[in-house]
Amino acid sequence: MAGPLSNIRVLDLSRVLAAPWAAQNLADLGADVIKIERPDKGDDSRAFGPPWLKNRAGGDSAESAYFLCANRGKQSITVDIAKPEGADIVRELAAGADVLIENYKAGDLKRYGLGYDDLATINPRLVYCSVTGFGQTGPYRERPGYDFMVQGLAGIMSVTGEAGEDAGGPQRVGVPLVDIITGMYASIAICAALAHRAAAGADGRGQYIDMALLDCGVAILSNQGANFLVSGSPPQRIGNHHPNIVPYQTFRTADGDVILAAGNDNLFRKFCGVAGCPELADDARYSTNAARVANRVELTALLADIMRKRKTVDWVAGLEAAGVPCGPINDLAQVFDDPQVKARGMRIELAHALGTPAPLVRSPMRFSETELEFKVPPPLLGEHTEQILRERLGKSDAEIAQLKAGRVV
Repeated sequence: MAGPLSNIRVLDLSRVLAAPWAAQNLADLGADVIKIERPDKGDDSRAFGPPWLKNRAGGDSAESAYFLCANRGKQSITVDIAKPEGADIVRELAAGADVLIENYKAGDLKRYGLGYDDLATINPRLVYCSVTGFGQTGPYRERPGYDFMVQGLAGIMSVTGEAGEDAGGPQRVGVPLVDIITGMYASIAICAALAHRAAAGADGRGQYIDMALLDCGVAILSNQGANFLVSGSPPQRIGNHHPNIVPYQTFRTADGDVILAAGNDNLFRKFCGVAGCPELADDARYSTNAARVANRVELTALLADIMRKRKTVDWVAGLEAAGVPCGPINDLAQVFDDPQVKARGMRIELAHALGTPAPLVRSPMRFSETELEFKVPPPLLGEHTEQILRERLGKSDAEIAQLKAGRVV
């Protein structure tokens, strides 16, 4: 069964994570994705290792785990776009594409005649998505952007980490959250532009999409951003506590840690029943969430003493039986050994060109009518160059040989 975007062709001129993540989302949804890479080096993230995928002999290959995570479902062609013949190849591919994704610096592709205005003249139906650090406008537009620095600029790090100057200072999120969320927003924007084009029928036009890491970093401030805009007071770091809900945090147990997420007054009352402290649910200082937030320090101290008296497994069993959200803090070995994660098939393996299976995390998107298929592994650098030149662009063996001799591909 074909995926929901099986009629869509995508050119991926991006590298590293944010934009490749968007292109991988489209590939997971069934789109035909061609990844255009630099000859010899390819996507920068190919060098982001170790760890490396093992080869048949059990040794390290040149395929980084980082590259694997964002490039399944794609074919790779190497093209030097700085050469006129290379730019011509991209233009030929763009003429038959529905989507182009790139993350060059603002305006860079215009130098090669590959900007949106250039390609829209060839293909007015093209949806062209540019992903940059700071967008196509504003005083920072020329600056390079990286997830870590944007986590700082967007204020995410100001609310991440333990409170107090002696607690280690602000922390970045442990995964490249801004890159990933930018890729997700880009995916949504591209699908929306395709829907807009389709609604207009055969005369429907594509459009230009301007995605910025900083914009996305600010957008995902969510409740913390709203807290500031409403109160005028910048939120501070509070570690694993929640700024608006108490208790919604981690606690030390007799043998480890547990997450307690009593998101409303009823759940707090249920927790108190399991914990053997029903009087706290009737105490005016703690009976409502607003009161618990106001008295956070005192209540947290009381609950910390109670939580240390039982083991994590006992707390999880008792609280789950009472319907109170809770859970352990797993490392990744425990995550992929978790029965629910296994039941949902979140770990997949694809047969790689190296002859060894590539272990990957599957897309979380699931559909009742258009089931996703994961068949195409992350490609070797330039693995499909000849195939694409021959089958998509009709190049002869002599033309391909000439392109190779000129180091265009």
